[in-house]
Amino acid sequence: MPFWTCEACGAQFSDGGKPPAACPICEDERQYVNWKGQTFLTREALAESHRVVWRDDLGIAGLALEPSFAIGQRALLVPLADGYMMWDCVPLATAEAIAHVKTLGGLKGIAISHPHYYGALADWSEAFGGIPVYLHADDRQWVTRPHSSIVHWTGESHRISDDLLLLRTGGHFAGATMLHHARGADGRGALLTGDIAQVTMDRRFVSFMYSYPNYMPLNAAAVRRIAAAVEPLAFDRIYGAWWGRNIAKAAKIAFAASVERYIAAIA
Repeated sequence: MPFWTCEACGAQFSDGGKPPAACPICEDERQYVNWKGQTFLTREALAESHRVVWRDDLGIAGLALEPSFAIGQRALLVPLADGYMMWDCVPLATAEAIAHVKTLGGLKGIAISHPHYYGALADWSEAFGGIPVYLHADDRQWVTRPHSSIVHWTGESHRISDDLLLLRTGGHFAGATMLHHARGADGRGALLTGDIAQVTMDRRFVSFMYSYPNYMPLNAAAVRRIAAAVEPLAFDRIYGAWWGRNIAKAAKIAFAASVERYIAAIA
């Protein structure tokens, strides 16, 4: 029985003889149904038309689909003492990409910022022996392929190691999560935000939205909550959700300035 992948958001669904009737992630007001209608690809068909590529992105190894597919995010491999933590996920796990990651030291876990990037989380987990996949429990309703590897953590933070801390900031989704890498940026600290705090095209600021494709801004209270959640952390660098969408230095100052700028703009 095939596994199906939504062409609009990249979510993978449990196996079935027929494609799903609908994608709940795309039917939500933060996303959208494909203009040509709700469409799905089998995992095999997706692998025939796309491949997983890898390259460095500001000092961290990244993975993404080529050509770009669905939302087009890239995953990052954040170093641990004995392997890597995959931050966010992509919609396909190919044999070549899995082999490449194994040459680097392998995956010890996966953590994902929000449902738009769940992708092929189960395939990546299984490829490395059923490693845990950390998703915030507030977003459990959006899981399209339930799997025994999923850890629905609760509360405001979850420590993975001395170096890595998951932080529930909310905003884009109720369980929207950022990852703090204390030893990132050569020890100055890095904050991996996905698009919960979206790095702008000039790479000098971040911005905030409830829905990016449907142009629904986030309210001031939610942005202040995000700012309060990250304020105690030390970080000099921010990694966004796509290749090159990063703030390379003085990122904490840029984040604070971005919050002030955003709230002033929507006031």
